[in-house]
Amino acid sequence: MNNRRKFVIALGAGALTMPLASFAQQPGNIPRIGLLWMDLGTFRHYLTAFREGLRAQGYIEGKNIQIDDRFLVKSYEQIPDAAAKLVSEKVTLIVCYVATATQAAAKATSSIPIVMMIGGDPVKLGLADSLSRPGKNVTGSTLISPDIDGTRLEILREAVPGIRRVGVLLTPASQSEMLSLRELEAAASKLSLEVRPLEVRTPDEIDAVVARAKQMNVQALVAVANSMLLANREQLVAAGAKARLDRKSTTLNSSHANISY
Repeated sequence: MNNRRKFVIALGAGALTMPLASFAQQPGNIPRIGLLWMDLGTFRHYLTAFREGLRAQGYIEGKNIQIDDRFLVKSYEQIPDAAAKLVSEKVTLIVCYVATATQAAAKATSSIPIVMMIGGDPVKLGLADSLSRPGKNVTGSTLISPDIDGTRLEILREAVPGIRRVGVLLTPASQSEMLSLRELEAAASKLSLEVRPLEVRTPDEIDAVVARAKQMNVQALVAVANSMLLANREQLVAAGAKARLDRKSTTLNSSHANISY
């Protein structure tokens, strides 16, 4: 899992080569990259992979490129202010990890190039006019799989026969996560399942939210693509195990978790 995510991030670093090349052609001008990421400890190896990806493209930090990671943030609520500060410091371009950060950067500037490292549908999120002709200052990579939510619910229902109520863990401040919720609700209606959103903003809230889900008679949990939940997936699984009713099954991939109990 880590190797795959590191590969994607290193690949995303390659998306920088076109905008950086245009700046590097100017004598004496060293491009400065501002990072707008969630600083969640376990993601530090992704930052290492990002730097390795740049080196593979010939960009050496301190020689022909600068990387500003002062604005790595701890929570979604801090992202807009960090984006505004990066713009005020006139960085050459902004690199964002996940769609929420990219949206904040795009709102803060329409002139500084923005590179998105993994995210939701850029058209639905207002980051691009279309996939073939983005028309804006955002480029990068994205993971678009419109059928995955329905498939995950189908698998969950097969794993837990008789399941009726599914809780969805998300951060309401993220538009991409709210889009995921709507997709899950649409898929759930076709499967005769009831979806109940469960807001969780910080790791400290995970245990309490999962315990509350049990009190709501939720029989399974689905975690949408969320950096904080991914970084604390072990805590999430442990909380699900602690609150289980009569059985538990857990599956994790790079950005999602399914827990039934």
